[in-house]
Amino acid sequence: MYFDLQNHLFCWKFPIILIAGGSVCMEKSFLSPSENAVSFIETGCKKTSLTAAKEFVLGILGGAFIAFAAEGSNVAIHTIGSVGLAKALAGAIFTTGLMMVIIAGAELFTGNSLIVISCLKSKSRWLALLKNWFFVYTGNFVGSLLVVYFILHSGQLGFSGNLLGGFTIKTAVYKTGLSFENAFFMGILCNWLVCIAVWMASTARDIAGKVLAIFFPIWLFIASGFEHSVANMYYIPAGILAKANEGFVQAAISLGVKSDQIVNLNWGTLFTKNLIPVTLGNIVGGALFVATIYWFVYLRDGKAKGDKSIA
Repeated sequence: MYFDLQNHLFCWKFPIILIAGGSVCMEKSFLSPSENAVSFIETGCKKTSLTAAKEFVLGILGGAFIAFAAEGSNVAIHTIGSVGLAKALAGAIFTTGLMMVIIAGAELFTGNSLIVISCLKSKSRWLALLKNWFFVYTGNFVGSLLVVYFILHSGQLGFSGNLLGGFTIKTAVYKTGLSFENAFFMGILCNWLVCIAVWMASTARDIAGKVLAIFFPIWLFIASGFEHSVANMYYIPAGILAKANEGFVQAAISLGVKSDQIVNLNWGTLFTKNLIPVTLGNIVGGALFVATIYWFVYLRDGKAKGDKSIA
């Protein structure tokens, strides 16, 4: 699609390929599911062949991009009273995080659950997968904390008379108040959708297609309130550090947060009450319900099966 400046119209450009014999066919603008499954074998090989340093640095970028999306969604919704409306708006804004990861180029722990496809095809080693997960996850955490640090020192949390700071604490308190079971299953549901977004984006051959493919599944997971381990690397540390400011604490109390809940918000509960169960759930959601299922359907028997579901 392009914009005709002379006629002020949006126009569609259909690429045409001439082949032998004078016949004409349309150039495909997307991959079928079976073709996409094959492409992920190569993607997994490329990701697991990265050096630890590159995995870590690209992980920092991925964590920062997701953190930007998280803080932006908080800014947009911190004064909205309707929970449904707030989540819908937050979801629309949060989609920019994965767009930056996919299009600009970065490594994201949750999306890298799809590397399992390459391992199941014996093209990547399981040890290399674990190495990738470790360095990318660590990089994601560092990138998230970097954005948290900048946000705290920018004065942004003082928006709306410290209300944004209070909302940041309230969000962190909620996330560290989940039971292990709740956090685990919300982690599964989250990364099922995130990896579907990554899967769909990889089928598109242009940026517009990738943006649309990413937007709706990510919007859905945020609107549903599911738990994303990398996003929580921003949400919870931001709340932990914000509670050092008495003005933010009072704003959080005005939003219904209890003093004992704020006391229990710390680095220990970040891991035990959220990151550990959510991370495990994220792995199951992406590696089992997306990677393993598509491997079973299209790649298990050796040669990729044809896909007749798309004309």
